[in-house]
Amino acid sequence: METPVQSRRASRMPVTLAAKCRTMGGMRDDAYLCDISTHGCRMVTRSLYLSVGMRVTIKPDGMEGLSGVVRWLGEDGAGIEFDSPLYAPVVENLGLRHARH
Repeated sequence: METPVQSRRASRMPVTLAAKCRTMGGMRDDAYLCDISTHGCRMVTRSLYLSVGMRVTIKPDGMEGLSGVVRWLGEDGAGIEFDSPLYAPVVENLGLRHARH
C-alpha cells in the first residue's frame, strides 16, 4: 500500500526515535518513529497488530504520550495522525536530536 503523501498538512522530518505504543485495547509493543511532523508520524512496531482507524497512544522516549489514529498501513510502517498538533519547535528539535542517519 502506498503512503498518502498528498494529504499531509506538514512536511515530515526523518528521525529514528524509540517509543512505546499502546492500543486502546491494551496491547503494547516497543516501536520507533521513522519520521515526524506537527500533525503525525510514521511508526514501526515488531509485533503489534494495527488497523486503519484504530486509536493508539505513542510515548516517544523523553516525551509525554501522544494519542492519535492510524490513518494508513504499509510494509514500511503505519501512519499516525495526532489528535492535537505538536508545537513546531518541538518537531524541529526532535528532527535535530534524532536525525536518521
